[in-house]
Amino acid sequence: MSPNLPETTAALLQRLGVAGDALGGGTLAARTPITGAVLARVPETTPAAAEAIIGRAQEAFLAWRRVPPPRRGELVRLFGEELRAHKAELGRLVSIEVGKIVAEGAGEVQEMIDICDFAVGLSRQLHGLTIASERPEHRMMETWHPLGVAGVISAFNFPVAVWSWNAALALVCGNAVVWKPSEKAPLTALATAALFARAAARMGDVPDGLLGLLMGGRAVGEALVEDARVPLVSATGSTAMGRAVGPRLGQRFARAILELGGNNAGIVCPSADLDLVVRAVAFAAMGTAGQRCTTLRRLFVHDDIYDALLPRLAGAWRSATVGDPLAEGTLVGPLIDGAAFAAMQSALVEARAAGGRVVGGEREHAQDWPDAWYARPALAEMPAQTDLVARETFAPILYVMRYHTLDDALRRHNAVPQGLASSIFTTDLREAERFLGPEGSDCGIANVNIGPSGAEIGGAFGGEKATGGGRESGADAWRGYMRRATNTINYGRTLPLAQGVRFDVGD
Repeated sequence: MSPNLPETTAALLQRLGVAGDALGGGTLAARTPITGAVLARVPETTPAAAEAIIGRAQEAFLAWRRVPPPRRGELVRLFGEELRAHKAELGRLVSIEVGKIVAEGAGEVQEMIDICDFAVGLSRQLHGLTIASERPEHRMMETWHPLGVAGVISAFNFPVAVWSWNAALALVCGNAVVWKPSEKAPLTALATAALFARAAARMGDVPDGLLGLLMGGRAVGEALVEDARVPLVSATGSTAMGRAVGPRLGQRFARAILELGGNNAGIVCPSADLDLVVRAVAFAAMGTAGQRCTTLRRLFVHDDIYDALLPRLAGAWRSATVGDPLAEGTLVGPLIDGAAFAAMQSALVEARAAGGRVVGGEREHAQDWPDAWYARPALAEMPAQTDLVARETFAPILYVMRYHTLDDALRRHNAVPQGLASSIFTTDLREAERFLGPEGSDCGIANVNIGPSGAEIGGAFGGEKATGGGRESGADAWRGYMRRATNTINYGRTLPLAQGVRFDVGD
């Protein structure tokens, strides 16, 4: 039984503009989780090369900051055109390299297109305030200026979309970008950089080095974090990664945009529409094989409807099609690698030991693809929110628990270290508003009657607590990529001082 791979990955990459010499002779193995096969061996960036790439980005920034913002927006517009023209190919490459089903791979590229459109509009709206001064014949205002080189460290689960959220805004704000993609997804990064190069060539006056690419593992990421020429690093990954990156940036007073772990929960109230709940919970918990930071991992169900909802969820879990993500009808593709599968199995052993009843979780397609790691999503009914439930396991496991009162559900909902995304399912306006209010969800994303995943770029994305506090996209996210100056202009002939201070000096 052979997987539904394209004619050759090399041919697909060639259509996307990736040169053949970028795909061989290196030490970084690019694998497809569909079969576990090695697709290419990509050269890794040496420390000396990383130093040079960051240096070129710094030189590019010095030129790019002088370009008017709407002109910078033109580059992003052209890049969006390249993405539109190659949406199918790049989306398919996402599916091949990280195992997403075809619809999700294409959807990730659509996110890139959407943020380009959004950033082009912002390129004409990078505005500051005019502020009333207490001094006569004075005017105060704030101005916003490019920051410098923006570093982006991205994760495998959204190998190109999260980079684009940062890069599109950073570029229109006048910054250069240096990107360290996940070592598990180098091919999509090479393809994206090639499409960006095409857009830059079409524009014609883009400084060389405006987008730099650092290939490799932790060491090359650390080089980006430590470099004083990089005043901002946006890093997406685990909470452990954030604990390592954040203090290092803080020591040199660099900015950090941290998008870290999520242990997202939903609350199903007695008045909820159960047909809607089943669909929303299934997508939020099983989509991307549970490998989203916004995946639904905990579900609190009211006693009154628990016995009606759980059999329906269990049926959805049993019937979901697990298999080749490129095949029509597949809903759940593979886990990224064997380590992810092992972590899932370890969590399920612990869940059963704590009294949990588990549906699913077993390995599938091992005979067909022994080097790939497919798992049926697991539904674990838990007697309580144990330490296991409070930890994030990056796999398709949904822990389900009963609740008696909304107070109890909210308390347990918020009693985890992470604070990314959340949902409530209810038709009671009072319950919905309480969940969205100051005593409700403590997450950066709080939804009503939809799951916690599937964010749109028009709203700020990010979370609180151990999720890191960073925000990407949204109406004012551009400010994070710029520096603000407060200006005071005296257009009179006297020099009144603020706060009524007098300081008379003779000639």
